[in-house]
Amino acid sequence: VGTHAFLSPSQPTWLKKEPDELIDGKKNSYSQQIGTLLHAYAADCIKYREKLRKPDMHGVKFDLMRKGIPEYAIDIVRIYPTFMSYVNDAIGYGLDPEVVLWYSNECYGTADAINLDGKILRIHDLKTGVKPAKMEQLMVYAGLFYLEYAIKPEKIGAELRIYQMDE
Repeated sequence: VGTHAFLSPSQPTWLKKEPDELIDGKKNSYSQQIGTLLHAYAADCIKYREKLRKPDMHGVKFDLMRKGIPEYAIDIVRIYPTFMSYVNDAIGYGLDPEVVLWYSNECYGTADAINLDGKILRIHDLKTGVKPAKMEQLMVYAGLFYLEYAIKPEKIGAELRIYQMDE
């Protein structure tokens, strides 16, 4: 009750799709959930300073499966190199995971990983999807940081990184 099947009678547009399109659509329906779970996994790794290695890839995949993601929806070979780099770089630079930056009730957000180390503000953002990310998101996080902590941007440097598609 209150849910819709992937091949729902109330939304029969799937009748006009090719089988490959249906399979891709089903896989893509897990993208947001995979991203959320990977961000939580990364946050734990960063918080406890546990770097990832190549052999850990299978453990990450198993964790996603254990949390309800079907194996066919997990492209771990595509995701893992970026994921591993993001986690290990955040640990290497001493970043803190999932930090809320707040300016007002209408303007706030959560940075994936951030730290002010001396005179360098570092903000790293993990993107697990294939849609190209925009740097503006990180620029807004930096702006929120400057406002929240009353720091003039010209007084410190900033390094903003997006981790996506092994880049």
